[in-house]
Amino acid sequence: MREISIHPAIDKGLAPAGTDFAGGVLTCACTDKPVRVKADAQVAHNHACGCTKCWKPDGALFSVVGVVPTDKVTVLENGDKLNIVDANALIQRHACTGCGVHLYGPVTRKGHAFEGLSFIHAERFETAGAAPPTFAAFVSSIIESGTPPSQMGAVRARLEAMGLPHYDCLNPPLMDYLATVAAKAAGTYREA
Repeated sequence: MREISIHPAIDKGLAPAGTDFAGGVLTCACTDKPVRVKADAQVAHNHACGCTKCWKPDGALFSVVGVVPTDKVTVLENGDKLNIVDANALIQRHACTGCGVHLYGPVTRKGHAFEGLSFIHAERFETAGAAPPTFAAFVSSIIESGTPPSQMGAVRARLEAMGLPHYDCLNPPLMDYLATVAAKAAGTYREA
């Protein structure tokens, strides 16, 4: 059996974060009038995502996505080519109408734990230095996009070999954060 390909930016190995990387410019795949979006922050919670909503390059099982503060995101060029993929979704993914690449996706739902964050595809940065993926989320969801269930053992083994813990939701720190926000909203939050 051939080696499982997770994502082109992951398959060749995970480069460490640049010590002075503080963001950069994300560019779509268009050769004519590419959309360029500036993210003035290091990406946080970068991960391989198997959900069916995130943009994936051709042939990739997973996307590579993380977050930056929405107030650090600015469309620089050709923003007229951006369109929201699903206006009803939690993440308002802005995709290029020319090539389909998602450039950023703010969470604007009032009171949501991720409100004020924008999801970005860090492999679209023009310069190196973004924090690498540290886990894989929504792994079972790749079945929904066509991966045979019989291959899931090999996919999980490949993720483990790459040092990416895998989950069928988000990683424990993000799930704890979501639960903390919910507990505070419900009045059930307690400090240790």
